[in-house]
Amino acid sequence: MKLNDFITQIAPLEADVPTMPEMRIGGYMLQGLLGEGATSEVFLAHDEFHDRRVAIKRARRAALMDDAEVRFRDHFFAAEAALVGQLKHPNIVQIYDAVDDPLAPYLVMEYVPGTTLKSFCRPDALLSLQQVVEVGFKCAMALGFVARRGLIHRDVKPANVLVVVEDGQVLEVKITDFGSAMDTQSDRTQVVRVGSLPYMSPEQLDGAALDARADQYSLAAVLYHLIAGRPPFDAPSQAALMNSICHDAPPSLHTLRHDVPDALDALLQRALSKSRLDRFEDWEGFAQALSALVQRRDVPREGGHQLLDSERFGLLRALEFFKDFGDVALWEVVHRADWQRHELGAAIYKKGQVGTTFHIIAAGQIEIFRDGKRVALLGAGTSVGEMMYLAPSPELRVHSADVLVTDPATTISFTPALMERLSPATRQLFDAAFIRVLVRRLHAAHQALQHPRRVL
Repeated sequence: MKLNDFITQIAPLEADVPTMPEMRIGGYMLQGLLGEGATSEVFLAHDEFHDRRVAIKRARRAALMDDAEVRFRDHFFAAEAALVGQLKHPNIVQIYDAVDDPLAPYLVMEYVPGTTLKSFCRPDALLSLQQVVEVGFKCAMALGFVARRGLIHRDVKPANVLVVVEDGQVLEVKITDFGSAMDTQSDRTQVVRVGSLPYMSPEQLDGAALDARADQYSLAAVLYHLIAGRPPFDAPSQAALMNSICHDAPPSLHTLRHDVPDALDALLQRALSKSRLDRFEDWEGFAQALSALVQRRDVPREGGHQLLDSERFGLLRALEFFKDFGDVALWEVVHRADWQRHELGAAIYKKGQVGTTFHIIAAGQIEIFRDGKRVALLGAGTSVGEMMYLAPSPELRVHSADVLVTDPATTISFTPALMERLSPATRQLFDAAFIRVLVRRLHAAHQALQHPRRVL
């Protein structure tokens, strides 16, 4: 049995889910078969307790396997079972539960109603370069989150990246299948040389010690495949393919797709280096290099001036207001907030208006006028209108000044309804950030009273 035959979760569009006779696995009502492979099968099911759809990945029954196969099955099941509830990240498929049934153990996972990146590896179905870079950025951030927890995925490949696509645009990206993951902090015996050959790093093939840069190589190989319609190396036999991975340079992307910019080709060539020391030092560097391709316009933009998720994430990370927010919380803000652009002279609030939103300035500047006199200038990283969120009574939510845009601005806006959709942990981070804002303003007011000539 090939280790990389251990099935990944495959989640086709809902219309493509085959129907099946009504039956159950444990407490879950099955609704259809999502995929099957040599060692397991994946079902769409209904979690009645939480009233949600889930994917159930059930291993082959022990009665159908020999002792060696059962040992391999149990090893991979244990690797994923150990991660139940541990990998909570917007770009990772969550594992909700693991049931160690002696005959056919199964995992209960987040259901993603989409397809896999394998669908976009064909020359006739390639994604735009901008979308490939965005997919790469989100995968890099997710794998960075994994690496900080001492894990190496070891089987990053197109079939293990689920995507939700709408109107030709990739809306969601989620990495799945951690059955091959290596826990560098565990004493448990690890199986070596696991993965899928076209995307395996040279050090994986050699059975050498691994770090997160092995996954970096694999992700670069996936992105290469998405761009070129073929993996970095192709050979008629397994032995020849292994030799190419260890000794040959991948063809320049320019020879395979005419619109690939030099910067993108160079980035992937670096991440595909034979020596991990020649790759990016960490996931942060790799993700930032991908994001910079869009920011510098090395990769052609689509859809006018709308900010991409990678750009929004980068903006948030640079703002003082969000300095204590981790990656997961920042992604939550990226996806939950209402991002707004304001033209010069636009009024964000007017005197006497009841506050229904607050804004955090991501770019540009606004000025506050009271009775026609400017009393404050606010720039990127500051907030305005936070009394809507903090005030205990409606009377305190009435604006006492005009807030005008004096330099075209981008703001991150929240309403009470949007705040309610944030996780409790992220709301606590907002509370702490607002306390810092209020303390600074109280200090500034105190300084103004002490030195009235400094008042604007």
